[in-house]
Amino acid sequence: MTIAEKRGPGGLPDADIYGITAEEYSLGRSNIEVVALMIDSGIRVIQYREKDKKVRQKYEECLKIREMTGEAGVTFIVNDHPDLALLVGADGVHLGQDDLPPHRVRELVGERMIIGLSTHSPVQARAAVNSGVDYIGVGPIFATGTKKDVCDPVGLSYLEYVVQNIDLPFVAIGGIKEHNIAEVSCRGAKCIALVTEIVGAGDIGAKVRALRTAISRAKP
Repeated sequence: MTIAEKRGPGGLPDADIYGITAEEYSLGRSNIEVVALMIDSGIRVIQYREKDKKVRQKYEECLKIREMTGEAGVTFIVNDHPDLALLVGADGVHLGQDDLPPHRVRELVGERMIIGLSTHSPVQARAAVNSGVDYIGVGPIFATGTKKDVCDPVGLSYLEYVVQNIDLPFVAIGGIKEHNIAEVSCRGAKCIALVTEIVGAGDIGAKVRALRTAISRAKP
């Protein structure tokens, strides 16, 4: 039985940190090396996000990461590409606002695959509720240079709106670092995505421990 088959209502497992690959910022390490370190550090959700690689290379990397995450019981999400997610047996696919419509992706991948959708405004969040997605991305909370086509930061006010008004699981994302993760956590974000703060750390295990310490200090 796959992780996606075992998931309950809401799709994503109960996870505090959502790891995302970004080989460009990984200090010369491959995505495979970084994913292994993420798994060893106890990260339970990992998304493969590589915009500029050849499709065949993405496929081969995702096959290996699927094998690794499957053995470790870690949820594996593929960014943008439902076809790639299906081919490698991923647990889910994450879509952007300009990607394929979620309801058509659902027709393709079926009910057992998790579908996430990036949102940047209350209007998009409300639309997502009826789109058939399992969770939404909320952000970018702070300014970020990781994505070349990213919109302006939406700030903590949008996060607070989602916490108070949207009945969907969500992942906070965008410019989140060790020094500001407590601000995000204390406003109701239970699952927080980080990219360069993790993949660009010299010691990924130590960084994840520091992030979890900062999160725990934010709790009342």
